[in-house]
Amino acid sequence: MAIPRIATYAMPAVADFPANRVQWHAEPKRAALLIHDMQQYFLDFYDTTAAPIPQLVANALRLRESCDAAGIPVFYTAQPAVQPAADRALLNEFWGPGLPARPEGAPIIAELAPHAHHTVLDKWRYSAFVRSDLLERLRAQGRDQLIVCGVYAHIGCQVTCVDAFMRDIQPILVGDALADFGPERHAQALDYVAQRAGSVWSTEQVLAALGTSLPASIDALHAEVAKLLEMPQAELAPEDNLLDAGLDSIRLMTLLERWKRAGAQLSFVQLAEQPSIAHWWTLLPGSR
Repeated sequence: MAIPRIATYAMPAVADFPANRVQWHAEPKRAALLIHDMQQYFLDFYDTTAAPIPQLVANALRLRESCDAAGIPVFYTAQPAVQPAADRALLNEFWGPGLPARPEGAPIIAELAPHAHHTVLDKWRYSAFVRSDLLERLRAQGRDQLIVCGVYAHIGCQVTCVDAFMRDIQPILVGDALADFGPERHAQALDYVAQRAGSVWSTEQVLAALGTSLPASIDALHAEVAKLLEMPQAELAPEDNLLDAGLDSIRLMTLLERWKRAGAQLSFVQLAEQPSIAHWWTLLPGSR
């Protein structure tokens, strides 16, 4: 039985997420990121221009870039292009022979193509831990949390989270960085993990927990700067010169390093030349 053609559906919003039984939040020194089965073959069953795929790809990329900037290990799973029947074993009875032979193999989509320092694991079963050294790699790097995104939510992503839980690795499933056979299956995966094996958070919540999120609005930037300067937000106008408000080079570097970890391409000079909230907002990715 092959994978069916998958109809478009809306990515679930945070308000649609199930309540978590445990509040496991990603921590930079404990976490690793797993980008699960984001191969062109699996995404070809969708209209990749329609929901939920563009948001999935964008959020997975944000997670990867932020983890790279924060020094968090990034792993990928990818099914081999050639899978002998004996290796697939019982999978044959559910899904047939697997990926078709193609001259290009079974690449991960171009937008998320792994870099040299990323680790790509061959994927042989639903769980990323089966027939791989993922657990050993996590332990060797002192990582006991696994942030999971990718496809398909209720199959490999959910089962990998459950398997991680049973190996004393805290799973964190990113609810809006997944796709599935439809909204019901997507919701099923979120509910099962939230109730039985891990925590479900949004991309924004994960990035915020890691300290790698960018301000989502000029109001959020205003609040962040006011907090850094230890002054009431009402006393600081977006057009004010922040140097006059008490901004020094140490605080400026604190902001710069935080935003760089979130993927912003900024320099000290850019921020120092025109030190106002209004101007800084034009430099941040969220303003475009």
